[in-house]
Amino acid sequence: MADKEATVYIVDLGESMADCHNGRDESDLDFGMRYVWDKISTTVAASRKTWTVGVVGLNTEDTDNAQDTEGLGGYEHISVLQNLGPMTMTSLRELRSSVQASNNYGGDAISAIVVALKMIEVFTKKLKYKRRIILMTNGETPIEEDSAEDVAAKLNDLGIELVVIGVDFDDSDYGFKEEDKSRVKAANEKILRKMVESCTDGVFGTMQQAVEELAIPRIKPVRPFKAYDGPLTLGDPSKYESALSIHVERYFKTKRATAPSASTVVINTDHGGASQTQTLDEDTAMDGAEFSGVKHMRTYRVQDDEAPGGKRDVDIEDLAKGYQYGRTVVPFSESDMNVTKLATTKSFTILGFIPFNNYNPSINMGETGIIVAQKLNEEAELGLSALIHALHELESYAVARYVQKDGTQPQLLLLKPNPAIEDDFECLYDVPLPFAEDVRSYQFPPLDKVLTVTGNVIKEHRLLPSDDLKEAMSDFVDAMDLSGYDVDEDGKPVEYAPIDETYNPIIHRMNQAIRARAVDPDAPIGPPAEILLRFSHPPEKLLDKAKSEIDALIDAAEVKKVPPKAQGRQGRKEAVKPLSGLDIDALLGESKRTTISTENAVPEFKQILATAEDDATIESAAKQMGEIVRKLIHDSFADLFYARAAENLRVMREELISLEVPGLYNKFLTGLKKSTLSGELDGDRREMWFKHIVGGRLGLISQDESEVSEVTTDEAKAVSPHILP
Repeated sequence: MADKEATVYIVDLGESMADCHNGRDESDLDFGMRYVWDKISTTVAASRKTWTVGVVGLNTEDTDNAQDTEGLGGYEHISVLQNLGPMTMTSLRELRSSVQASNNYGGDAISAIVVALKMIEVFTKKLKYKRRIILMTNGETPIEEDSAEDVAAKLNDLGIELVVIGVDFDDSDYGFKEEDKSRVKAANEKILRKMVESCTDGVFGTMQQAVEELAIPRIKPVRPFKAYDGPLTLGDPSKYESALSIHVERYFKTKRATAPSASTVVINTDHGGASQTQTLDEDTAMDGAEFSGVKHMRTYRVQDDEAPGGKRDVDIEDLAKGYQYGRTVVPFSESDMNVTKLATTKSFTILGFIPFNNYNPSINMGETGIIVAQKLNEEAELGLSALIHALHELESYAVARYVQKDGTQPQLLLLKPNPAIEDDFECLYDVPLPFAEDVRSYQFPPLDKVLTVTGNVIKEHRLLPSDDLKEAMSDFVDAMDLSGYDVDEDGKPVEYAPIDETYNPIIHRMNQAIRARAVDPDAPIGPPAEILLRFSHPPEKLLDKAKSEIDALIDAAEVKKVPPKAQGRQGRKEAVKPLSGLDIDALLGESKRTTISTENAVPEFKQILATAEDDATIESAAKQMGEIVRKLIHDSFADLFYARAAENLRVMREELISLEVPGLYNKFLTGLKKSTLSGELDGDRREMWFKHIVGGRLGLISQDESEVSEVTTDEAKAVSPHILP
């Protein structure tokens, strides 16, 4: 059963809460509400009906509470802004409009605690609830101390936790003390602190610490989930009396956390109820009238000349999956699909054992589970304990075949023993293992030697690190060691990045952004919390300390800055100039090339474009390359020159894209298609078009590839439909 919580927030809305103090550019109310909104939005995000929230306003203009209605004095200027109940986005938006600083300061904080206490008592009755009252105030309103002890005793009787968080309250543990504090505020702090100390379960703190701790991600508590309850066998108990069978239970030890998923919504034009567009059913309708969920519908059509429009709708039940086999499609019915599925039954069977030293931890796959004996089953506890100790003494792991329930795919699990020696808890830890099809073996050249084509081994080569580079790298690694970089309060070295302080920035940043947008849809989302970015870069002090080793490594590795790549501009490329500034062609007495030969077309084409000074030269080069492509296709015996022509065409396409003149290529390719399909190039050349041009993705240059292209994506598909997805 889910935990039940009843939390009432008391928010001070007095006149003094609208002022700014201690150098802040936001009011005390806005500063304190950062904590309250974060807590409430977290409750909304959890979407649990058993987590209830109520809000009480202190120092409000009006008075609206049950105690004042009954004629009891001392409850003026206290209003219930929201009764205890589940918190939704709609109620969050309505509550936000109610939280505004007033022009009043006549409310009593202890009376507000009594109002919240009565709300919890009436709502929870004597049921099992986690009860909590959170008071947020700056303590500038006088407080009557007479009933403080009686209220604290009542809180203890009902098991209600009292949390008092004051704006600029003194906190010696946190190290904050406000200077020039007013006498009223100083007296109120003493009263509230004494009251919290009288409570069995109470917390007193300053808002500065509470706001800072908001940046620390809150880990979602997860209840144990039983994935398997049945026998763990070794052998077949139905056939052999010597087979082992132990009744065990398997739970998840670790579970992968994911970022919250998004839903497609549409703005609700009818704020009085359902959207005018098609929405979800009533049981899946979204909270609030601002947005409505969207229901996706899909229709299937086939070609039918007799149907109106040439297409006919078909039901999904009439469809069958088809798999491509070459250029044909092989239909695969549901009955055929069942043949490929493995019929399995629920089981957990040990297949064999492997020594500790023979197992490579890098092949671990998936999440870890924990296996314990069935509760209140002494025979199972004794049997599992014997198995665990036997594996531990023999220094071996067990490999088991695991089927969670009938019909599910089997898994291979590695079972690691955990005897009750160190942590007084006996269990088996399991982790999924890969099947043979999951393992990919790649061969790479050795890192410590170079093998020549003739089989010779070279120990010294430009691709191999020298002794100086190895030594410099070793010193660099030692200097950047993080294992003892951080220190604790006693000055002793500790782990720099402990696992419980390393958070997934994607998940928690997403949650922070969602909470901020839920509270205020118009306000900009603030920067990510520093704690999420803490380990995204090395410590500055460590980099300064290792500067000499870093410089030595740069020198030994001969690291040089790569000059920026020359960017093309409209119509021509910037000529690549040598670093010396000398004109090599002029020194060698060579003139700039203007013609392209069939035998050396690619390098000569690139050379002309690299030295082109006007658009006419580029057009001439493209025309010459196009004539060479046409000639290769025309002179080709069967498909002898097709690959060569396609390579020339590919280079021509890439170069003209970089020069931002795709029109030259598109014009040429349009004519080439007509020539190849009509037989103008000495016979049937359709294979060149479909296999090498269309299949080689050498179609028209669309606007997706070049912004200056005049060819749209649809036009490019029309010319070569298989090129674009």
